[in-house]
Amino acid sequence: MAAKTAEQGLVDQWRDILAVHARTLCEIDGALREYGLGASDFEVLDVLTEGAAADGDCGYRVQDIAGRVHLSQSALSRLIGRLEKDGLVERAMCSEDRRGVRVVLTDKGRRLHTRVRPLQRAALERTLARPASA
Repeated sequence: MAAKTAEQGLVDQWRDILAVHARTLCEIDGALREYGLGASDFEVLDVLTEGAAADGDCGYRVQDIAGRVHLSQSALSRLIGRLEKDGLVERAMCSEDRRGVRVVLTDKGRRLHTRVRPLQRAALERTLARPASA
């Protein structure tokens, strides 16, 4: 049997990464479905929770969130619009930085994040903590 080429090894590695990503997203989506959230929704809430802790609840500008959750700015804007409609986030001005609109968690969004965070973390544990051969 011929040895794999270096190129084919990279292709195989890339496909393995994609498979893990897909399995993980499906696992998270399933865990959060009953709460009306998907994996991307949770990621935005999670990033905003971190932002609230880091900068006194000024949240993040949309373009800053986009770099953290790996969505295009337009897809993220639509997602934020849905979260805003559900009362989980709001767009606001930060008193320390008036250059742009920031996205911040509402109390409802913070409570929902607290409730579903263990579900998301358990999904990560199920898909990422096991050996790759499992």
